[in-house]
Amino acid sequence: MIANVETTSVSELSAQVPAPTAEAEPGIYVYSIIECAEPRSFGTQGIGGRGDDVYTVHYKDLAAVVSRTPLVVYDPTRENVLAHEHVNEVTIEEGFTPVPMSFGTLFKTEKDIVEFLEDTYDALRDVLVKMKDKLEFGLRVNWAREEVLAEIERDDEGIRRLKEEISKSQQSSTYFARMQLGRMVEQALADKSDAYVRDIYEYLREAAIASRSNKPIGDKMIMHAAFLVQRDKASTFDQKVTEIAQRYEGKLSFRYTGPWPPYNFVTIRLQLERSAVV
Repeated sequence: MIANVETTSVSELSAQVPAPTAEAEPGIYVYSIIECAEPRSFGTQGIGGRGDDVYTVHYKDLAAVVSRTPLVVYDPTRENVLAHEHVNEVTIEEGFTPVPMSFGTLFKTEKDIVEFLEDTYDALRDVLVKMKDKLEFGLRVNWAREEVLAEIERDDEGIRRLKEEISKSQQSSTYFARMQLGRMVEQALADKSDAYVRDIYEYLREAAIASRSNKPIGDKMIMHAAFLVQRDKASTFDQKVTEIAQRYEGKLSFRYTGPWPPYNFVTIRLQLERSAVV
């Protein structure tokens, strides 16, 4: 399995803002931090649907990617989360490697953001150096359980024999045989799932710098992973995902997403004091 990189974390984020009011104060929403010394604009897709400009606020060679917004709590609705992610996607398309901020991070003024960048400069600089030109790709793999089970029953001699014995026997002892068969099948399925996952990681290992395994969601998912990939290896990684998906066509289905900022490989939890809205 591909080794995980060591993440860099700063202390815990605790920025809070007032509940929405009819006359909310003006504020500034922060999407990410990038390495950038000159002012940049990233379009008019700021969160909130008002068409606010997305621009940069600077301290030395660091910049916060921001847009103006009322100082309100943003619920993590699909619309809001997609707006947050879209800004980071545009930043990636422009050639930057954004270090993502937590959804809903707001400040009152640009001066507060500059103070924040100054106070956390060394930690942010360290993260940006480690993550430079690295992107995250997500991979979720579901399996056709019934197809895999049919293959196990066909190829596993012990399971096949026990099924035949149960089908021929009319005795009460078949209850215990059925319990034994159930345990054997579940273990065989678990072994098969582990083997699939190991093979996928191994096949993708050479094209990725690191991986992070997350908990699968639901009964059909056997793999829920994030991969850290060098920007210039993205097409290679994409090709290898296509190849491994073709290898297991009919048994496994692959959902491949990205590129994303390195959400699973960088944890920035910042204790906002003077800079935060509290």
